Amino acid sequence: MASDAPAQARVTQRICDTIKAQIASGLLGPGDRLPSTRSLAAEWGVSRTTVTAAYDQLIAEGYVETRQGARAEVARGLGLPSTQPARPSPTVSNDQLSAFGRRLSEFSLPSVATSPLLVADFRYGDLSAADFPALPWRRAVTGVILRRQPRLRYDDPCGSLRLRAALQGYLWRARGLRCEPERIIVVNGSQQGLDLCARLLLDPGDRAVMEEPGYSLARQVFTAAGAEVVPVNVDREGMRTEGLPAARLAYVTPSHQFPLGAVMSVGRRRELLAWAQRSGAYVIEDDYDSEYRFDIAPIPTLQAMDDAGRVIYLGTVSKTLSPTLRLGYAVVPEVLSVPFAKAKRLADRHAPSLEQEALADFMESGAYERHVRRVRRRNGERRAALLAALSATLGDAVTVIGGEAGLHVVVWLNGVPRDQEDSLIIRARAAGLGVYPVTPLYTPSSATNRPNAAGLVLGYASLNPQTIVRGVQILGEVLGAFRYGSEVCR
Repeated sequence: MASDAPAQARVTQRICDTIKAQIASGLLGPGDRLPSTRSLAAEWGVSRTTVTAAYDQLIAEGYVETRQGARAEVARGLGLPSTQPARPSPTVSNDQLSAFGRRLSEFSLPSVATSPLLVADFRYGDLSAADFPALPWRRAVTGVILRRQPRLRYDDPCGSLRLRAALQGYLWRARGLRCEPERIIVVNGSQQGLDLCARLLLDPGDRAVMEEPGYSLARQVFTAAGAEVVPVNVDREGMRTEGLPAARLAYVTPSHQFPLGAVMSVGRRRELLAWAQRSGAYVIEDDYDSEYRFDIAPIPTLQAMDDAGRVIYLGTVSKTLSPTLRLGYAVVPEVLSVPFAKAKRLADRHAPSLEQEALADFMESGAYERHVRRVRRRNGERRAALLAALSATLGDAVTVIGGEAGLHVVVWLNGVPRDQEDSLIIRARAAGLGVYPVTPLYTPSSATNRPNAAGLVLGYASLNPQTIVRGVQILGEVLGAFRYGSEVCR
């Protein structure tokens, strides 16, 4: 036994050093409980005596404290430096990355953090927690848990058959789509749908046309795949379809162009489909927020008008239920259903099963469509509050577009130069207002067909009408001070 003492001492010291490192790094903070001696002994594969010896040493050194009947905790009075020594950021040289990785390294990651100090945050894509149907959703989740036997196995990569059947019925009723459940692929949000499209349909050097301005993450997906992204200007009828160049793929948001809000006319939809058939291209129809139509009548989807099997339709519940669910769907032409199923299986095997079954219950019961009608009405009230506040507070100082549908508007700030966008946004944040620029949604190398004025994308779905009004008032104050300051500087 005596020969084991040095080995036990070494293990005891390693446990001490590990816990000290976790405390020093901030992983464990003052008052945080340590694992029980039993669980830590099992994790390390040692006796409880060894762990107890380590804890005794940490107590003696002042790192840990204990109370009768309670687990050991990190000492509350432990004096630690407020900041840890800066460590050099890990870097990887380009020659260590694939071509895909090198292209990816050129992209910047958008900030997703929000400040709790903001009076109003007009971040696009956020939804109001008050709108989430907590009770019926909980009922659907509970029903799935209680009803089905646990299945500890992988599911169909295309998604739950029940959910795909429910989606087929909903898409027929709501959007006039024609499809069989076998052509529906359940994805982890429409972003994964875009990634699958790029992987399956684009080779390096291929062309992909998309709207200008447009959804920046779609542009990055195609660029990362090695494609040449060709920006095509938009106007009041959506993407201009005359003279489209030859390409393998086109990406459009015809129901509510992102971000400018135009609805693609029927004539242009027909022209785009004819172009796709002539050139052998596929069209990705991103129907990201089509549930929200206010001042316009619905127009048939490209998928419903497509007789040649050239349209891939993407939808999501991120704008109706929650972006945190990460559930979307791709309706693909029959010829692509097998390649998409294989690509989905390689990507992640399948989307989370519990959430899929709960959403199927939610749709089959009619609760989803009742929820959509309710949240459409609430967002209509938010939209009306925003448009009224912009008109009353800012008047001719701004030009508002894209308010007929969707969950955001674009506001051009008349008289504020484009190059002052960032400065204005910084001043707004200092005043407690979160606003976001339109410039990043344009291709960096192109400024064609865009106003010279600064522009903001204002999302309103997460705010109540009172906060919206107050936010616009702050924007007016910031604009007034900004314009005055600019004139003084001149």
